[in-house]
Amino acid sequence: MKKIGKFLGRGLLAVVIFALIVAAGGTFYFKRYLPQTVAPKSFPQIEGEIQLDGLDGAVDIYRDGMGIPHIYASTTHDLFFAQGYVHAQDRFWQMDTWRHVGSGSLSEMFGKGQVKTDAFLRTLGWRRVAEQEWESLSPESKEILQAYADGVNAYLKDREAEAVSLEYAVLGLLSPDYKIQPWTPINSLTWGKAMAWDLGGNMDEEIERAILLKTLSPEQVAELFPEYPADYPVIVPEMGGQSNRQSPTQSPITNYQSPTLRQGSGQVTNLPALQSLAEDLARMENILGPKGPDIGSNSWAVSGKRTNTGKPLLANDMHLGIQMPSIWYQVALHCAPKSEACPFEVTGFSFAGVPGVVAGHNDRIAWAFTNLGPDVQDLFIEKVNPENPNQYEADGKWADFEIIEETINVVGGEPVTISIRVSRHGPVISETYGPLKDETDPKDPEDVPFKEEAGIDLPEHYVIALSWTALTPSSPFEAIWGFNLAQNWEEFREAARTFHVPAQNLLYADVDGNIGYQTPGMIPIRKNGDGMYPVPGWTGEYDWTGFIPFEELPYAFNPPSGYIVAANNQAHPRGYPYLITKEWDYGQRAARIVEMIENAPGKIDSAYVQQMHGDSKSLNAEVLVPVLMNVPLEPELAALRDTYLGGWDFQETADSPSAMLFEAFWWDLLMDTFGDELPDEYLPAGGSRWYAVMRNLVNQPDSPWWDDKDSEAVVETRDDVFARAFAEAAQCKRCIEKFGKDVAKWKWGELHTATFRNQTLGNAGIGLIEDLFNRGPYVTGGGKSIVNATGWVAGESFEINWLPSEREIVDLSNFDRSLALHTTGQSGHAFHPHYDDMIPLWARVQYYPMWWERESVVADSEGHLALKP
Repeated sequence: MKKIGKFLGRGLLAVVIFALIVAAGGTFYFKRYLPQTVAPKSFPQIEGEIQLDGLDGAVDIYRDGMGIPHIYASTTHDLFFAQGYVHAQDRFWQMDTWRHVGSGSLSEMFGKGQVKTDAFLRTLGWRRVAEQEWESLSPESKEILQAYADGVNAYLKDREAEAVSLEYAVLGLLSPDYKIQPWTPINSLTWGKAMAWDLGGNMDEEIERAILLKTLSPEQVAELFPEYPADYPVIVPEMGGQSNRQSPTQSPITNYQSPTLRQGSGQVTNLPALQSLAEDLARMENILGPKGPDIGSNSWAVSGKRTNTGKPLLANDMHLGIQMPSIWYQVALHCAPKSEACPFEVTGFSFAGVPGVVAGHNDRIAWAFTNLGPDVQDLFIEKVNPENPNQYEADGKWADFEIIEETINVVGGEPVTISIRVSRHGPVISETYGPLKDETDPKDPEDVPFKEEAGIDLPEHYVIALSWTALTPSSPFEAIWGFNLAQNWEEFREAARTFHVPAQNLLYADVDGNIGYQTPGMIPIRKNGDGMYPVPGWTGEYDWTGFIPFEELPYAFNPPSGYIVAANNQAHPRGYPYLITKEWDYGQRAARIVEMIENAPGKIDSAYVQQMHGDSKSLNAEVLVPVLMNVPLEPELAALRDTYLGGWDFQETADSPSAMLFEAFWWDLLMDTFGDELPDEYLPAGGSRWYAVMRNLVNQPDSPWWDDKDSEAVVETRDDVFARAFAEAAQCKRCIEKFGKDVAKWKWGELHTATFRNQTLGNAGIGLIEDLFNRGPYVTGGGKSIVNATGWVAGESFEINWLPSEREIVDLSNFDRSLALHTTGQSGHAFHPHYDDMIPLWARVQYYPMWWERESVVADSEGHLALKP
């Protein structure tokens, strides 16, 4: 959805544009009629009384000053019914889009431009897995999901589409026959699969490494994927915290070397299939936002011995792709009174479309999430029977693929039927990945997807299947509801046992003063291999044999340090016997958070945690600037360097010319170092891994990486490349166009801006439509692998593409003193006062109260809605 021209298809888009101009009356329609007349139709009622079928009793919903609903109900059914109702009031377009993603039915909304995406989503089978999960849920879980769905549908009943959300008025010009369908529990469950895709797996990196082997040696590829730094912190230095490390109860697998692949005896130098696969994976990124090891989160818990209250403080900020509206919806759910029959009393961040609170606190405990990033995806090369394409080899015998037929309905077009093959390892993704299916040339021995290395001979006929833990039925939401109810560490850990996918770092604190950490999840144990490259599927040598036992996953409880930091850094102790992943974030954010905790000027309070959230120190600059300061430069450049980088504190604040100059230098340094040796699609984007690569490389001033392969007469060294990159940065085209040549006027935050775009219609390429839904740009600071983590892509743009999607500080001494924020606003309705009122606060790293006590909620309320049966 980078451009809706791609999203919808160019021909259809032209029809849409013509229809908009003719039927809409031009600018008046978009600038006045839609914002002033149509948009308010969808604004929610927040005062008065509404009678609804299906309630057990009365429900009170108070909206506080930021529009956050605080729901009070006497039964569990009514509590989740009301949550479904308010989600639909504020965010149904978002919910509707997400459920079409989860079900692989985007073509029903947006037309034939989404058929390929739907085909891939159907191949993965998120909806099929969700339907299996529904059948295995407990009766209590089914009741929660059904009550929630009933609440959504109670809101939708008898409402015209444009009274549900403004987007439907625009969609109606494209798809006049589109009808909003009732919400079902399956729609909620499929969103768990979408988040598992966004937060788990390393398939992209497997493909990248295989493609890089086309032109690089295995040793060179290894340099681009270094080991986790020995001097950066791990989350759990010792299993159990105060207790001794437990011994494994079963023998771990330690043969982690992956095979390399070849075909026949000739050197393979062409990779069209995997390159096409990488391009098609980008289509998923367009829908769900960027993914990868760089996009993580921060969380830390500080025990009472380090705080000013004597009770823990828990901080969290989860990093996700920038979007409009926010991915999060804040809500408070209170059983009134709390009882055995109605045990929920919880507040925090939820997903619109899913009941419960994902991250937040109840009346006894608080918990936070960051992405663990385990390697839970493997690509298997399946040998296909040349005489029967519906069979594949398994341990020396031909086995039948499972064949699944799916029909994709297309708005304004004919249905498309696809056939999906599933092996013992998982769905065959090459069925939906262009050249992987039929387009390689069988007569060309070089037209294959892997480079030859000493290792495995590729079969003549093969397909690629995906093993992924998320394709095993297991919903994360039962675990989340368990967290909502847990009253202590033991109950929290018990709920974590069922949190299988996407595996997250779970941070914990409670009112009794305890802090803890738990790794959950289904993390595979492999017979052989380390998941770094695609592996042969026909031998069974690289199959999964099970999962790491929960008791042997990393955890900590009340560690002697008095704090726990989980920022996507290595989770387990050094020497841990199991493989979780080799692709951790490289620990820069974690190192900085630890540094700030250990060097706090006194007892830590919420104000200090706020400063930590906003900290913009670049550890990358801290490594590279001292090297640059010793590089010989022309006098004018040396003076520029000394003025702006010589005394710089490495803080990338929004108004900093030093930060702007350094990041321009970093961009050019990456391109000058690696641009001559890496394919365009894998040029460095900056971030944690590239910081680690360069941190290692600057200690090798004569490394071959520094040499420009395009300049045969000269062998460049580190200092040559540093000097060239700084000279280029001083002439940064984007900077000069924005600020002029005077570096004193350069400001990092004015190029490193945040524009919040509606994920569908906000990328139309049509200004009149985009202006309806998008907000920005907003000036802000921070950067990649900085605690104030605002991502951007070196080589493309300084503009933010992922960010802290929320910030939260929970005060376990007094919940009413807790603070929170997410990115845009509670409302998903363009032109509503709460559509974008959080953005300025977010950009300045400010907060609003996370009210807990009913008296505080009522005192700050802007509306009181009573739902009655």
